[in-house]
Amino acid sequence: QVQLVESGGGLVQAGGSLTLSCAASENIFNFNAMGWFRQAPGKQRELVAEINVGGRKDYVDSVKGRFSISRDGPKNTVYLQMNSLKPEDTGVYYCHTRILSNRYNWGQGTQVTVSS
Repeated sequence: QVQLVESGGGLVQAGGSLTLSCAASENIFNFNAMGWFRQAPGKQRELVAEINVGGRKDYVDSVKGRFSISRDGPKNTVYLQMNSLKPEDTGVYYCHTRILSNRYNWGQGTQVTVSS
């Protein structure tokens, strides 16, 4: 089973930026997609951004134009650049890999807190 190690979370003021990294223990092109979910307190986990094996990128509407997902194949790493952060972006961000439509592996999560 792939191991995913996230880093880059923290506390930032509204309007600031953070970059999350997710390093995988194997070739990221073994998976149909990789990306990030987040879970805010009292809310369900939601898909934030995903990049598929062909390079297609998808984002939840609330982060379009502010967040950008990218990858570095040789490093087996996926990144999430988050700009213009808002308090509602606060939550635990989980890196994931996906095979087909419903087989997921998860990282341990990294906390992002945006203060107003």
